[in-house]
Amino acid sequence: MLRARPRARRSRYNVTYRLTRSVPAMIVAALLIVVLVGATLTYKRLDDFITATTGHHLNPIGEVVQALEPAPGTIAYKLKHGQRVNILLLGRGGYENDAPYLTDSIMAVSIDPTSDRVVLASIPRDLVVRMNLQNPSTRTWANKINAAYEVPYTNIICCVAKAYTGHDGGGHAAEHEVSMVTGLTFDRYVAVDFIAFRDMVNALGGVDVCLATNLDDTSYPDYTGGYHPIHFKAGCQHLNGEQALEIARSRHAIQAAQSSDFARARRQQDIMEAVKQKATSVNGFSKAPQLLNALQKNITTDMTLSDMKAIYDWGKNLPNSSIIRVALTAPQPGTDGNLLDFADCGMGPYVSQLCPLDPSYSMIHRYIKYVLIAPSVLAEKAPVQIANGSNNFVGLDSRVTQMLDPTGLMLTDPIPHAPSSKTIVLDYSGGQFPLTAKWLATYFGATIVEATPTKPAPARHQQTFGLVVILGHDFAARFLGQ
Repeated sequence: MLRARPRARRSRYNVTYRLTRSVPAMIVAALLIVVLVGATLTYKRLDDFITATTGHHLNPIGEVVQALEPAPGTIAYKLKHGQRVNILLLGRGGYENDAPYLTDSIMAVSIDPTSDRVVLASIPRDLVVRMNLQNPSTRTWANKINAAYEVPYTNIICCVAKAYTGHDGGGHAAEHEVSMVTGLTFDRYVAVDFIAFRDMVNALGGVDVCLATNLDDTSYPDYTGGYHPIHFKAGCQHLNGEQALEIARSRHAIQAAQSSDFARARRQQDIMEAVKQKATSVNGFSKAPQLLNALQKNITTDMTLSDMKAIYDWGKNLPNSSIIRVALTAPQPGTDGNLLDFADCGMGPYVSQLCPLDPSYSMIHRYIKYVLIAPSVLAEKAPVQIANGSNNFVGLDSRVTQMLDPTGLMLTDPIPHAPSSKTIVLDYSGGQFPLTAKWLATYFGATIVEATPTKPAPARHQQTFGLVVILGHDFAARFLGQ
């Protein structure tokens, strides 16, 4: 029997879409700002920064050569030759927190230079994985994915594999685990701690951020292992570094509109966009020394200066519409969730955990792989409705609609449907949307069936125009890894 937690369906699926309207400022503002301000600094100061963050001295000759003719496999080469570039962005607590190496924020950035688009995929910190970072690699243990970065720097396990030791050990360990979940192979990683974030905002003289609603959190963690309440009013306000950090980190807001992972991600994106705008202004250039001081001790990366410049040059004029933002989620207030659920994934009943509905991650891999739909498909503007014919997987239509919401497809409200053993795509358009129908059939493993408003008999509230995907028992089984 296929089971999923029944959830109330929403009438509109626009939460994730709103998040796609922000640029990937996590890269630009948190690290690549060095490219912008480097011209105002001495060579030694820039070399000090590169050495502290990457573990290697600046190689000016090598950087010039790379700029003129990038070597195969480098980020610059891939962007120049239309190859995908994947970067892992990590936000961690830093030495002011009792768990300095746990990554509070995990984002996978996938850049597609052929279509000039970017996928920004958020991975929740409570997702439980079977880690295999030891030697031999056959040893595995259940742990939250946010612990991967700390493995090389603590004694939580013995016998850490050599690949996950040294300056970049934590970043490479996190890459390994996130790669297992997403199916992406990462070219580089960037790890930024809360101290760098806070000091960067202060170095810029604060930032201006707007909140859609009030934000009140009585369980915000302080720096002594306790809590202190935070209160912010709706509207636009000027924030110092600590205030920006509080808004970015808050996880237990009283307001439902601010308490979900979606809301938290939106606030983080809004703050980073404000940082980017301030840092790249004329006034931001004058703050170059202060910015480097703020960032130098609290950023770790294996990117080279050439990598940074290549990404900046590629994305500096990227429009907001080119950013596709997705998140792996479980049901929470204001969202039906998609590929995850709350359960005991192997860490005991008293630990907050998120488990993949498909333990093999195949469905997540497929989702990340196909989320960048070809512009020619989207140009058809086909009305698409998801209907749940999967017997007793209640809420599958809502989960799938939320998954596809940020892709650009024109989705209408999902509905339940009579049981169907197989997944089909009903084409009511007479072939008017061939590319969209083909994409849906490929993604869902479905058969395209020509339909009329009366045949086959439509379900209640089912549209009889455009395209309707009837999710069958076969797709539900794959969704759950069965």
